[in-house]
Amino acid sequence: MTAIRVAHAGADYEILVGALADTLPRLRSLTGGQCLPLISDRRVFDLHGARLAGIALAEPILVPEGEAAKDWRTLADIVERLARLDIKRGTPVIALGGGSVGDVAGLAASMFKRGCPIVHVPTTLLAQADSAIGGKTAIDAAGQKNLVGTFHHPLLVLADPELLDTLGDRQLRSGYAEVVKYGLINDAAFFAWCEEHGAGIVDGNRPARSDAIEHCARAKARLVAEDPDDTDGQRALLNLGHTFGHAIEALAGNSVLHGEAIAVGMCLAFRFSESLGLSPAGDIQRVRAHLAGVGLPTSLAEVGLAERGRDLLAMMAHDKKAAATGLALVLVGGIGQAFVQRNVDAGLLAAFLSGPA
Repeated sequence: MTAIRVAHAGADYEILVGALADTLPRLRSLTGGQCLPLISDRRVFDLHGARLAGIALAEPILVPEGEAAKDWRTLADIVERLARLDIKRGTPVIALGGGSVGDVAGLAASMFKRGCPIVHVPTTLLAQADSAIGGKTAIDAAGQKNLVGTFHHPLLVLADPELLDTLGDRQLRSGYAEVVKYGLINDAAFFAWCEEHGAGIVDGNRPARSDAIEHCARAKARLVAEDPDDTDGQRALLNLGHTFGHAIEALAGNSVLHGEAIAVGMCLAFRFSESLGLSPAGDIQRVRAHLAGVGLPTSLAEVGLAERGRDLLAMMAHDKKAAATGLALVLVGGIGQAFVQRNVDAGLLAAFLSGPA
């Protein structure tokens, strides 16, 4: 078991990477001798819920699978169930599932009785390496991704790589996009490691998965500690590809997974940076080759949005990171050299998105 600490103003917690059986005693120590409410979806609970027997209440609070969980109705249902269970303020709530479960469960916990602790037990590669860490919660609203949310940092994160064995190949590839992101942001050596080990991570190499999860958790812990509320620009680097990616998700709907959209979004960020003379041409070729090599899409055409580039711009203008003075994008000076570019020229961006998909 590896313990990674996240400490900053307003939060101090650990990410425990290892077998769930080894990390559950830590969770049990937080229960005060009572069983805790658990939020999950039916498929994940059927697969893994029994592992939390005796710690979680026998009857879970179930939400829809995937992005469908992140809406007002589901949020209201969770709050009403917590109320019927007479959950006391200060009682930890367990989120068992992927990023969507963590997002809506975390938001509900942050609001119920003005805040109950949340414990994340992530069951996807995306959640273990990224979304369960850092305290962001959200639901989608008004046709926009993650429009409504709070910062509610977890009490504890338990990441067991063995749980990933039940994921399908497409979900694993989707999660891998958030892994390789950490190399592209500010760690060229990690990107090179991903080029060597990425196929193994997707294909089931558990030591490689554990190494990747631990590396990403440490990297995110550093960025979150520097900028816990995402206000001074450092944490914003984690949004590499996400402004493009969220717009892709909005246009493509449920046909595209989050990580697939982010993979295309990262390629667009590299291509746009190259078009501005910021990034060397060879880097985008290297990035596209690696992502394609693990089975991820690298172009709008591959996610059914050929010739829809201009439509992305309108969606991107509503991105929650946009300021009154214009759009902010994470661009790159090359692999491992991401930076935040504010007030991006809308004309240049429109011309770029009107080009080849």
